[in-house]
Amino acid sequence: MEFLQQLQIEKNNWGVSTGTKWIKTGRSTMESFSPVDGKLIGTVATADESSYQQIINQAKKAFIEWRLWPAPKRGEIVRQVGEALRNNKEALGKLVSYEMGKSLQEGYGEVQEMIDICDFAVGLSRQLYGLTMHSERSKHRMYEQWHPLGIVGIISAFNFPVAVWSWNAALAWVCGNVCIWKPSEKTPLSAIAVQKIVATVLEKNNVPEGVNCLIQGGRETGEWLSNDTNIALISATGSTRMGKAVGEAVAKRFGKSILELGGNNAIIISQHADLDMALIGAMFGAVGTAGQRCTSTRRLIIHESIYDAFKEKLVKAYHQLKIGNPLDKKNHAGPLIDKDAVNIYLHAIEQCKQQGGKFVVEGGAINGAGYESGCYVQPCIAEVDNELPIVQHETFAPILYLMKYKNLPEAIAIQNNVPQGLSSSIFTLNMREAEEFLSHTGSDCGIANVNIGTSGAEIGGAFGGEKETGGGRESGSDAWKAYMRRQTNTINWSDQLPLAQGIEFKI
Repeated sequence: MEFLQQLQIEKNNWGVSTGTKWIKTGRSTMESFSPVDGKLIGTVATADESSYQQIINQAKKAFIEWRLWPAPKRGEIVRQVGEALRNNKEALGKLVSYEMGKSLQEGYGEVQEMIDICDFAVGLSRQLYGLTMHSERSKHRMYEQWHPLGIVGIISAFNFPVAVWSWNAALAWVCGNVCIWKPSEKTPLSAIAVQKIVATVLEKNNVPEGVNCLIQGGRETGEWLSNDTNIALISATGSTRMGKAVGEAVAKRFGKSILELGGNNAIIISQHADLDMALIGAMFGAVGTAGQRCTSTRRLIIHESIYDAFKEKLVKAYHQLKIGNPLDKKNHAGPLIDKDAVNIYLHAIEQCKQQGGKFVVEGGAINGAGYESGCYVQPCIAEVDNELPIVQHETFAPILYLMKYKNLPEAIAIQNNVPQGLSSSIFTLNMREAEEFLSHTGSDCGIANVNIGTSGAEIGGAFGGEKETGGGRESGSDAWKAYMRRQTNTINWSDQLPLAQGIEFKI
């Protein structure tokens, strides 16, 4: 395929890089099959302990030099990275779509997110601000400043093969850190393509080798990063189970972590909602990326007075969905990432039925011509009780659960009554309902929206959630502070040495 050639993706690829140089390893290879057609895209050599140590040593060396570059100069490198991504948006978007299985529009959108965060980080490079405080002591000045941490380890998930890396890397770089990226073993080639695109910028600007490192591998590789005292910060995106393991390992060595984990996201649909808007928001949230976003809509909490009418609209719309090759723009959704994901989806459907759920749109695997990969499934809808064990669990697939409510406090209680706390939404034209939903007695999620769905966050705001979602924040707002260490400074410019709190100490 032409986009693979353009991105220099070959049948056999090295998977460990210090930025512009690739390291040969003695490790075995892993294969990347496309869920679109089941074909082998390429193989990738994974990291062994020797190559991992080379990466660590090179990153440590690079940090000593990179932190001395003025932040705006580091921002200029990020600006050029954004331009290089613009120039490769079409090819990289197609690779993301083909390797992961998301629609082509979403593949392009993911690359656009990378470009947007680069633009954001360029501006940020000139405003890494600290506060000035008034001292209680005469002729003293107090202020705070922020310093880079060192090496930032980035563990990303398959559903956003490249964008989440960029959220972390762009901010970490302008803050003066260096990065080591371990992408998902299910989407290794997208990461290699990004590494090669960024390398052109690093080489042209004589950026220290080791500022942008890549290592490929499975769980063991992630454990190396999590347990390594050389890594100041681990930013990990994935399941709650994975996040607990990473968080515990990093905490044991007093490192820092940013955890972006599971979501069990709900939309409340009020009797005061614009139902046509709500339908689009619910459909994209539930079906987009075949339900494989951490912000995918899992639950619809619908007011009892409009429940039947909205359910009818929803069922009708689901029967019009086109599932197929995501590179074909006519299709609404592509495949799940692999056959294991299909089995998890089928098991969840069976559990839902056993626990009392009633399906109004049946699910199942899709087979036949055009679906030879065995990764395609039918988006489905079930009427359930929120307390069902399967509803409390996040299933990374297009299964949508419907439930009724009588009043807004009940709806909010239902929405909050799950272990996860990532994204939430209400559709209503009633101002009081909207404000109540956004108040401290409303949604307990890190993201709360009004009249838009749960899925599709902009990079300008901090992204992340509470409870079992992990509490991490990435991307916009002041999320950059997680990539730096705070230092409080006090300067005495008097000829006396007064002590704080009026304490006297005389000799």
